[in-house]
Amino acid sequence: MPSRRYAQGWGALSLAVGAVLVTTAAGQPPATGGAGVPAVAEPAFVAVGACTAAGGVCRVPATVVAVDAPVAVDLPAAATGPVDLVLRTPGRFADVTVTDGRGRRIAGRADGGTRWTSAAALPAGGAYTARLVLEEGGPGGPRRRTVRLAVRTGKPPAGGRLTVALGPGGGGGARTYGVGQPVTAELSHPVPAADPSARRVVERSLEVRSEPRTEGAWHWVDDDTLHYRPRTSWPARATVRVRSGLDGVRVTAGLRGGRSRSLAFTTGDRVEAVTDVAAHEMRVYRDGRLLRVVPVTTGKRGFRTRVGTKVVLAKEPLVRMRGDTIGIARGSREFYDLKVRWATRVTWSGEYLHAAPWSLDAQGSEDVSHGCTGMSTEAARWLFRTLREGDLVRFVNGYGEPMPAFGNGYGDWNLDWREWLRGSALGAGAARPAAAGSPLRPAF
Repeated sequence: MPSRRYAQGWGALSLAVGAVLVTTAAGQPPATGGAGVPAVAEPAFVAVGACTAAGGVCRVPATVVAVDAPVAVDLPAAATGPVDLVLRTPGRFADVTVTDGRGRRIAGRADGGTRWTSAAALPAGGAYTARLVLEEGGPGGPRRRTVRLAVRTGKPPAGGRLTVALGPGGGGGARTYGVGQPVTAELSHPVPAADPSARRVVERSLEVRSEPRTEGAWHWVDDDTLHYRPRTSWPARATVRVRSGLDGVRVTAGLRGGRSRSLAFTTGDRVEAVTDVAAHEMRVYRDGRLLRVVPVTTGKRGFRTRVGTKVVLAKEPLVRMRGDTIGIARGSREFYDLKVRWATRVTWSGEYLHAAPWSLDAQGSEDVSHGCTGMSTEAARWLFRTLREGDLVRFVNGYGEPMPAFGNGYGDWNLDWREWLRGSALGAGAARPAAAGSPLRPAF
């Protein structure tokens, strides 16, 4: 359905450098006080932190700032955990979008409408912009306003340690994901392509073990991010363990590796949803067996659904979707403002698989959505309960733009194996089959 914004739960992270700008929500006239005097909004305060504690006491206090005037937050170098935004005044985050200095959306999760946390620690020395849509109460009912908050992560000290934040899940207890879930590695220091020897050191030190065995390789997304995926997909019901062997390793003349947290997860059944856009139907498979055929509607002309392979990013039982979040003007024929049930997210820009009871007549015969894949409420609830994060979602025979490999979710599978290996600093030797339980790492 509609929304093409990055929003996990209530929002998405868009971190980039810039001043804080406060604007009135589009289409809403300014509130007025007595005698027609414009009402003055109460100051809103947001706490910004990046705590490294895991269930313990955070030793790096958050910075509380008023977001009603230009402000930027510089996080201390010791704040090396996921970035955390907490609304400290009455109201809630109706939407959060965070982007980095290149405009790429940062993955994160909303909690209760008053907190947003990035999915992983952000690289040191980075500049980000958070676009926060605040919903606050008032005499005339709830009102919305948009603020932008600049956030900069601490610069790494000279001669510092290179650490790695591994995903999915940022380490901790093992979870179960679909067979399409890539492994991610966020580096605390950039390692530029101009220094291939340093990149080779990093790759050789990032160990991936799988039971049963499978062939896989790392791919440099940019100077501080790597993704790891198997040649085809993870085996169903596999155990995957990832660790960094960088601690104490010399990376460059002024940089050595530091200690990083390991990661473990399992995969579930091989569940795959394949939408034939031209046929207006979705086929859902488990371990190669067809479970169900679902009539659907996808993006209409001007709002075509991206084609290619995507991965389930998150599941949200209720999401509010509005046209103005993707540039549709209020009052126009295309504008919408809907509470949507059983939403399974597949891109950060806002493509979901979800219930669309308003388009039942079109499902199975016509494309009428603004980019999402709509179906009956019963089918959406079933799909919501059938899919998990990391499951594969393919769109074939469509008319939209190709799903990019990076930057809008996990499009990693849209690169063939030869293209994937070109992103490794180890070249053709980046991947090799590994015995069950042995490291999935290239030969030196």
